[in-house]
Amino acid sequence: MTDLYIDGTWVSPSDGAPDRVVLNPADGSELARVSEASGTDVEVAVAAARRAFDAGPWRATTARERGELLRRVADLLVRDRAELGRIESLDTGKTLNEGGIDIDDVTAVFRYYAGIADGHAGRVVDTGDAGVMSRVVYEPVGVCALIAPWNYPLLQMSWKVAPALAAGNTMVIKPSEVTPMSTIAFVRLLAEAGVPAGVVNLVLGDGPNVGAAMVSHPGVDMVSFTGGLATGQRIMAAAATGVKKIALELGGKNPNIVFADADFDTAVDYALAAAFVHSGQVCSAGARLIVEDAIHDEFVAELARRAKAIRLGNGLDPDAECGPLVSEAHRAKVEGYIAGAIDEGARLVAGGKRPDEAALRDGFFLRPTIFADCTRDMTIVREEVFGPVVTVERFRTEAEAVELGNDTEYGLAGAVWTSDGSVAQRVAGALRHGTIWINDYHPYLPQAEWGGFGKSGIGRELGPTGLDEYREAKHIYHNINPAPMRWFGHGADEAGVN
Repeated sequence: MTDLYIDGTWVSPSDGAPDRVVLNPADGSELARVSEASGTDVEVAVAAARRAFDAGPWRATTARERGELLRRVADLLVRDRAELGRIESLDTGKTLNEGGIDIDDVTAVFRYYAGIADGHAGRVVDTGDAGVMSRVVYEPVGVCALIAPWNYPLLQMSWKVAPALAAGNTMVIKPSEVTPMSTIAFVRLLAEAGVPAGVVNLVLGDGPNVGAAMVSHPGVDMVSFTGGLATGQRIMAAAATGVKKIALELGGKNPNIVFADADFDTAVDYALAAAFVHSGQVCSAGARLIVEDAIHDEFVAELARRAKAIRLGNGLDPDAECGPLVSEAHRAKVEGYIAGAIDEGARLVAGGKRPDEAALRDGFFLRPTIFADCTRDMTIVREEVFGPVVTVERFRTEAEAVELGNDTEYGLAGAVWTSDGSVAQRVAGALRHGTIWINDYHPYLPQAEWGGFGKSGIGRELGPTGLDEYREAKHIYHNINPAPMRWFGHGADEAGVN
């Protein structure tokens, strides 16, 4: 296998490590075999990125040239949309429709950063002195280690690669070992678009070995990671030794607050999508429904009725509404949360088990699951389950809704449903989360920052701030008419002292 891309060449691993088998989560079959990098491969990849940044032709590219490169990448993404969407569906288990939408979103991200690559060159500072020119300019951070998660492999990688390239950085990238296929195809597109050798280097493997080697490498200037809280905490500790710049997106436990005056059918429909898109394997999933007491019982009943009708299936099946979980191990983890919720007194009103259909037996499927009678102290309410599970809590007043919505150590996203614009704005303003949707759920914009408060992470992706994460500000102060200041030793001149 030659699935490592280092210094512009597809290469085999240095130590002859056995290939990793990538499974199709819809039926457990072998999807592909890919190479596994070693610590030595990481060393070589970082060295290539370092050379490309310090001395290669990439350093001389202008922001406009980098923007044109990103546009070429976007055009190639459009050309290969169908195949890339299919790869994403096969690898992650999500439906083909979701996979295609992901590629559209990746394309939008590249087009956005292509558009602003040369639009933030810096600013002139007024010093109040006509003899001084002062300006702040922006330069790339350097060599970046970019690590993406398994749930949105190509989308999350694009959120890192596009601004990093726009800013002029070089990088070593690593997708999840569980879902590497779309990133491999993506790197081939980057090479076709004309990314110079050494600017983007791809290594494959798991976090404890390959990811850790990337983070701790002294040649890396910045680490951007999307994934779980525990891993993010370890990355922070490792990066601290080298005082590396970091950007972390670490998930959420996102409140979806429904007031009684919201449009009932629309709120139910969006609550299902918020919780069960990609089988709930979404950092911003609306996994924590908080419903006003006056409509709670009716809302839960309709939610359960609709959830029981969701069609599970292979992501390539056009009739499938929800695919499998990404792996057998992850399904077992989610099932552990379900069992724990029942033990803690939550009332199971839908799902909670694997499907009975013979055609789904070999895949990693789990029925969409709804728990009612939940309280904020329950483990399933407090911890990120990352599966097709939604909990429902009650509230009576606006203040109580806000209190519940903010009672989490995370702060990534949330939503409020109401026909009262004043209530909507007050609640949105009071919720401590990085993105708040009003009468909607899940949309994001490439031009708007994404990230969270609290333990949801550090820094922002997307928007102009997402570009700034990959840049350093430099102040250049130019004294146009320098002359002696005569501050020190002036008496020596008067005394004729040599």
